[in-house]
Amino acid sequence: MTSTLVTGIGELVTNDPERSRRDQPADLARLGLLRNVALVVADGQIAWLGPAGKSPEADRRVDLDGRAVLPGFVDSHTHLVFAGDRAAEFAARMTGTAYDGGGIATTVAATRAATDDELRALLAARVAEARAQGTTTLEVKSGYGLDVDTELRLLRLAREITPHTTFLGAHVVPAEYRDDRTAYVDLVTGPMLDAVVAQGAAAYLDVFCEPLSPHAFTEPEARMILLAGRRAGLRLRVHGNQLGPGPGVALACELGAASVDHCTYLDDTDVDALAQSGTVATLLPGVEFSTRHPYPDARRLLDAGVAVALATDCNPGTCFTSSMPFVVALAVRELRMTPSEAVYAATATAARSLGLSRPLAVGAPAELAVLDAPTHLHLAYRPGVPLARTLEV
Repeated sequence: MTSTLVTGIGELVTNDPERSRRDQPADLARLGLLRNVALVVADGQIAWLGPAGKSPEADRRVDLDGRAVLPGFVDSHTHLVFAGDRAAEFAARMTGTAYDGGGIATTVAATRAATDDELRALLAARVAEARAQGTTTLEVKSGYGLDVDTELRLLRLAREITPHTTFLGAHVVPAEYRDDRTAYVDLVTGPMLDAVVAQGAAAYLDVFCEPLSPHAFTEPEARMILLAGRRAGLRLRVHGNQLGPGPGVALACELGAASVDHCTYLDDTDVDALAQSGTVATLLPGVEFSTRHPYPDARRLLDAGVAVALATDCNPGTCFTSSMPFVVALAVRELRMTPSEAVYAATATAARSLGLSRPLAVGAPAELAVLDAPTHLHLAYRPGVPLARTLEV
C-alpha cells in the first residue's frame, strides 16, 4: 500500500465545525478551516491529518506550495447521459423565447438513436470535464429515454461511473403519449419502474412536477409516481417550483424526499415546509443564468434554517455546464450566499442530499479538490478562472 504525504497546504477546508476557532462567524466556522497542516493518504483514504511539523514519513510527498484544499465538490443533480445538441435553443432563449420543457423531446430523439459506445464516450468526456474542475462525486439521472429499454440503458451507463443514479422516467411525457398521459404514468409506475428495481439500476426516483409546463407532470401525477417509487424501495428526489409557483416543494417535503431541486419560486409555506421537513433545497443557479429566470433566494432559505445545496444541473437544454466553481461564484453573486456558505452547500450539504457525510477526517475517503489559490474565497473572487481540480494522490 503506497502512502502519500500532502504538505504545503495553505488552507484546509474540513467541513468539521469542531475544528474551528470559537470566535468565527457561524458560516465560516462550519468549514472547520485549518492552516499549517498536512495529511497522509493511503489506500484511497485519509490516514493521518495534523500539524505540518509533525507529519509522519510516507512513500511519496506532494507539496502544494500554499494552495488551498477542500473536500471535492459533490454535484448532486446532473443529466450527463445524452446525445445531441441544443445550442440553438439556448440562443433563442437569449432573445426572449421562454423555456417550457419542450426541447427535452429533441434530446430524447438523439439519445434513443445513439449507440451505447457513443453515449459512453460522451459520458466519459463530461465526467473528465467535471473532475478537472474539482468534482469528485456525481449524481446522474436518466430521463432522456422515456421508454423501458432506453431508460435502463441510460441508468446502466450511469452506473459505470457512479453509484448515485436516479430514475427520471417522469421527466416529461414523450410525444407518443401526448394524447394519453395516463397511459404514460402507468408505464412509469408499472413496467418501467419494475424493470429499474429488478436490475438495481437506481438509488432514487425523481419527477419533474411543474404544472406550468404542458410537458411535465401535475401534482396528482407526480404524487402517484413518487408513491410508487417509495413503495418500490427507492428514495425520492423532485424537480419543483422551477418555472413558477407550484406544488412540487410541498409534495417533496410531505413525502420525505431527500431533496427538491430548483426551488426558484417559493412562498412562505414552501419555506416553512423545507425548514420543518429537513428536505434539502438544491439550488441550480446555472439554470437561471441560462434561462433568464429570476435567481432563487438562498438567503431567505438559509435564514429560515433550510438545508441548502448547490449543483450544476448539467444538461443539454437549460444549463450545459459541469463547473461547480462557476455555480459557487453564481451563488455568491446572485443568490446572496457568503463564500463559505456556498462552498459548504457545494460539498457538505450536497453530500447530505445523497445520504453521504464528507468531513475531512482520518478514515474518510480522500476525495479532495485543490485550488490554485491560497483560500476558498478565490472561488467567487476569481470567477471563470480554472482554479479548481481534483487532487490525484
